Amino acid sequence: MTENQMRKIYVEKVTLNIGTGQAGMALENAKNLLKKITERTPVETLAKVRNPVFKIRKGDPIGAKVTLRKDLAKSVLTKALKAKKNKLNSKMFDTFGNVSFGISEYIDYPGLKYDPRIGMLGFDISVTLTRPGRRINLKKRKKSRIGNAHRITAREAINFMKTEFGVEVD
Repeated sequence: MTENQMRKIYVEKVTLNIGTGQAGMALENAKNLLKKITERTPVETLAKVRNPVFKIRKGDPIGAKVTLRKDLAKSVLTKALKAKKNKLNSKMFDTFGNVSFGISEYIDYPGLKYDPRIGMLGFDISVTLTRPGRRINLKKRKKSRIGNAHRITAREAINFMKTEFGVEVD
């Protein structure tokens, strides 16, 4: 019996994020680290609200991120899971089937060595899973709604990560 191709789950994108909380040298180090990991140019993330306690104004650059797709996304995700020893917690999966986890020190990531100019930084990884047909919810003309049966549940995402990447989930 063949599997329905419209029910097949795949990795849409992988986003790497480093929040520094301030501009300056810390932000430049975060950008350099993301560029070293992904070989892509990172973009700055800006503050959405004002926070006088941390001296942050709306629009201040406070972090950097890189979005990866297709084969590069899978290869970076595989290495990041090796840094986590292929173990994830079930709390890392949301109700829409997305996965987010963090790596506390970049030297845990395979292939990276300590760089005294960068210092010790960690980064967050968010994995967006999707099915074919999601585009009808995003397009401008003839937009339509995705039914609940077609959405990815946390259980389906856990099974996908187990079979595709060999991850243990507790």
